[in-house]
Amino acid sequence: MVSIREVAERAGVSVGTVSKHLNTPHRVAPDTAERIRRAIADLGYVRNEAARQLRAGQSNTLAFVALELRNPFFGEVAHAVERRAAAGGLFLVLASSDGDPVRESQYIDMFVQQRVRGIILASGTTQDADLERLAARGIPTVLVDAYAPSDHFSSVSVDDVLGTKRAVTHLIEQGCRSIAFAGGPDTVRQIAERIDGARQAVSDHPGVRLEVLATDERTVAAGRRVGDAIVARPPRERPDGIVAANDSVAAGLVQSFGNRPGLRIPSDIALVGYDDMEFAATTLVPLTTVRRPREIFGRTAVDLVRDQAEAEERLPVRTIVIQPELIVRDSSLRRRC
Repeated sequence: MVSIREVAERAGVSVGTVSKHLNTPHRVAPDTAERIRRAIADLGYVRNEAARQLRAGQSNTLAFVALELRNPFFGEVAHAVERRAAAGGLFLVLASSDGDPVRESQYIDMFVQQRVRGIILASGTTQDADLERLAARGIPTVLVDAYAPSDHFSSVSVDDVLGTKRAVTHLIEQGCRSIAFAGGPDTVRQIAERIDGARQAVSDHPGVRLEVLATDERTVAAGRRVGDAIVARPPRERPDGIVAANDSVAAGLVQSFGNRPGLRIPSDIALVGYDDMEFAATTLVPLTTVRRPREIFGRTAVDLVRDQAEAEERLPVRTIVIQPELIVRDSSLRRRC
């Protein structure tokens, strides 16, 4: 690898002059700058931007840690984050914890060492110790789809308790009395809140019961496995309404139930997903779902991090909670107006 010293020797100038040309080119005489440019081109010198940023104590990179990048929801949030960051001249590094707090802590360690401009955490499993470390280091940090446990962090989230409460209430209004929540695990904060919302809705309606069909993952395959287990039950023991942890799990349920004799959506089992991903409207049976605004999540998170990074003094913490919207489609409509 060509060094800055070699560029200086080829151009016949000092290392300091080459550095000045790279960082403040207007301070270098035109003929000297031209010799340096020729030396850089002849030698194929590539600047070590990471090292420069470490020396300067700042970076033009944001870090985004998702719960799981294979989940289309987090992919779309990451896309919105990247577009907003790029508009502000920033670059984005993506990471996924896959629900593993130890793995997430390792990523946070790496980002701290790299002195990123800020960190956006969307895992829902961040440990308090990691958040305390970020606060102590003064690294601008924003939580997405989560609530901050202290007054050190801003956050943007959706009221997931209200989201599933609305979904289950809708199923009850459609005549469902045996309702299941499909997905997990409840160690993920978002899942725990959705289960809590389902329980609240059921408790408001005597005669309605709820069961939780837990999964280790929130994937289409996990939804198929839950669906196959339901199909194996005697008809009287099957739920007549299901709220899935997300649209991927719901899509797996649709696949499992498809073409099964005596098991139709929504007449036998009404179904509601969560997130309102693009494919939700185009599944075999268009999917009723709870919408969470990925674009707003991404834009807002970047703006909050950037405001903190550019402020000369600490800004007040902002906690933004977005109200979920139930999008009703064919998969839940047992009673049509």
